[in-house]
Amino acid sequence: MIAMLEVNDLHVFYGQFEALTGLSFKVEENEVVALAGPNGHGKSTALHSIIGLTDIRSGTIQFQEKSIEKESSVDIVKMGVILVPEGGHLFTEMTVQENLVMGAYNPKAWKNRNENLRNVYDLFPMLEKIKNRLSLRLSGGERRAVAIGRGLMSSTKLLMLDEPTLGLAPVLVKDITEKIKEIKETGMTIVLVEENIRYVSELADRIYLVNKGKVALEGEADKVLKDRKFKELYLGL
Repeated sequence: MIAMLEVNDLHVFYGQFEALTGLSFKVEENEVVALAGPNGHGKSTALHSIIGLTDIRSGTIQFQEKSIEKESSVDIVKMGVILVPEGGHLFTEMTVQENLVMGAYNPKAWKNRNENLRNVYDLFPMLEKIKNRLSLRLSGGERRAVAIGRGLMSSTKLLMLDEPTLGLAPVLVKDITEKIKEIKETGMTIVLVEENIRYVSELADRIYLVNKGKVALEGEADKVLKDRKFKELYLGL
């Protein structure tokens, strides 16, 4: 089977610091893959690299058999690769609906914006109720829902979520996790960076443990979570 996304031997630098030291992983269509591991070991950098936001020194990134490591972020988004960054980064002076529509700026997504908006409101009914509210007046859970919804407005093929539950109260973490499950059930291919291992185990089909900028362990989620190496490197046990 040909992978939807394949990252091979990726080396990425921030100045003189090498953040990714030969990272390799792949994602099949309709699969949820989690990148897990200690803070500061390259998980978010991997997502930023896929979307074209880092200094890639070597290695390849293929999306649907097309090399994208030299493509611009704008062109990568047009292909259907979407990153919902940590924190969401909404336009605070815009309303909920204005923020959502901003996700449909590329031509294909703009053509389908009404259908996509309807799908987002079906997924997050509370957003339709507050669609005219300024984003600066939203709660943390509402902001996260808008950020995910805006990503889905882009006629997404590959949805990358960077710490979607970070900083949320436990009840909101559960709510967002349930919504990601619903997105998964539509067949969406997802790459997830998430520190909360409990929820990773509920969402991911496979896990890659990232340590010091490369993969230290990989496999089906339930097997990785039980592996001694995972407990040593991630949990410190």
